[in-house]
Amino acid sequence: MLNKDRWLLPEGIQEVLSPQASIIESQRRTLLDLYHTWGYDLVESPMIDFLDSLLTGTGHDLQLMTFTLTDQISGKLLGIRADMTPQIARIDAHHIKTEQPSRFCYIGQVLKTRLEGFNQSRSPLQVGVELYGHAGPNSDIEVLLLMIETLNAIGLKDFHIDLGHVGIFRSLSQQAELSQEEEETLFDALQRKAVTELTEYLSSLSMSDKYKQQFLALVDLNGDISVIDKARQLLTGDGVQKELDNLEAIAKGLLSRAPGQTLYFDLAELRGYNYHTGVVFAAYLPGHGQEIAKGGRYDGIGATFGRSRAATGFSTDLTYLVSINEQVAQSEAIESIFAPGVQDHELMLMVTELRQQGKRVICGLVDSNSNARTMNCSHILEKISGLWEVVKLTSD
Repeated sequence: MLNKDRWLLPEGIQEVLSPQASIIESQRRTLLDLYHTWGYDLVESPMIDFLDSLLTGTGHDLQLMTFTLTDQISGKLLGIRADMTPQIARIDAHHIKTEQPSRFCYIGQVLKTRLEGFNQSRSPLQVGVELYGHAGPNSDIEVLLLMIETLNAIGLKDFHIDLGHVGIFRSLSQQAELSQEEEETLFDALQRKAVTELTEYLSSLSMSDKYKQQFLALVDLNGDISVIDKARQLLTGDGVQKELDNLEAIAKGLLSRAPGQTLYFDLAELRGYNYHTGVVFAAYLPGHGQEIAKGGRYDGIGATFGRSRAATGFSTDLTYLVSINEQVAQSEAIESIFAPGVQDHELMLMVTELRQQGKRVICGLVDSNSNARTMNCSHILEKISGLWEVVKLTSD
């Protein structure tokens, strides 16, 4: 007996049908061409890799997200990539010999063991860029600008960018001489904006009231760019002030190149704290609770592969971007031309010529009752005065 549920897919795994699949492929080419004009080189990494390689640097946060299996040849544990960043770090560390900045772009399917957010896929089509070998704010600005260009190229507008900086919290933790356990507990409470819990935990620590007040201040340090000046007054220490200078330089540099872009600052936003080393950012679209693109700085990620370099980048899910773009989702059907299923030499020559011009032509099959409308075609080839011509179908 056939299993009636064989058509079902695992939770979070989707099939992509036309016309969305065609739109995704078109947008993929658009984005790769965009990155090429900015000097980013396309690289491809393997879908499956040694687990140790996938769980280095940023990868340690991906351990729960990574499917594992045993390699029947080496006997070692393998993983199916849940993120491409560790693999790109290996490419830069192992294959790139220059000391100059290196720019990479990539696109490919990744696979995750669980869902990260509402309506997210476990097999996103990850697309992104990474810039290695430059530690200054200019490289962060470039990556942010390219993220904006990416979203605009897909047709998404009116999004805002959240900016944070993990170096501020990290510097405060060092000044307060927190243990790793204390730092992790404070980090967790800050991420949840759990003020009562944060206050109670801070009161139990043997640190000066000055630092307790500063950790609490992080919760409310959010808003427009004026937050940075407010933070300068509330937070102390050369390390903290240096990180604030860095965040301000990135924000002002970005606004000088994209003056209409809306920025929102949140100094308690510590996304990717275990691997990010500087600015962190994410793009949000009204009506969508989860980020539509994200990134940040992660210096030293290639150290495990023998070459520690400054690094910054962003990534997004191309399939998700296309799905939330209402203009694309509601776009008209792809223009198609129907050729009657008759044996006619001149007709076949016309079909070949149209296809060489890049037109989509669907030929009717002999002994088939298909026609232009049942095949969802917008045009049809008709013989008029002895010549085959393309005629647009009327709506009736």
